[in-house]
Amino acid sequence: MQKLVKQWFAKWNQGDFHNLPIADNFTHTSPFGTIEGKQAYIALVEANKDKFLGYTFKIHDEMYEEDKACVRYTAQQGEDFKLDVSEWYYRKDNLIGDIVSYYHIGEIQEDRKIEDYET
Repeated sequence: MQKLVKQWFAKWNQGDFHNLPIADNFTHTSPFGTIEGKQAYIALVEANKDKFLGYTFKIHDEMYEEDKACVRYTAQQGEDFKLDVSEWYYRKDNLIGDIVSYYHIGEIQEDRKIEDYET
């Protein structure tokens, strides 16, 4: 599993998203929703290259088991955009079959803010 996840990050570092180590029936779930199928995922990236490519990744934590892994990292694109992410990876047919990605995508709603919380 560690080898697959390392390949995943290496392909993103190279901008080689067409050759990600993902299964044909790959699913990617994030705060934006779920993309089903390798071709649909590749097409989404192709149509939104400016939002997907050009990142550097700082890995903070990694945990690996035989068929799943979790990685916590910071993705940075340019000088101004950073995203803190935790992702779970699941193996299918010796490839990455599923990813469940957790990150914050916007401002906290006013009614959800905690009073007197120091950040």
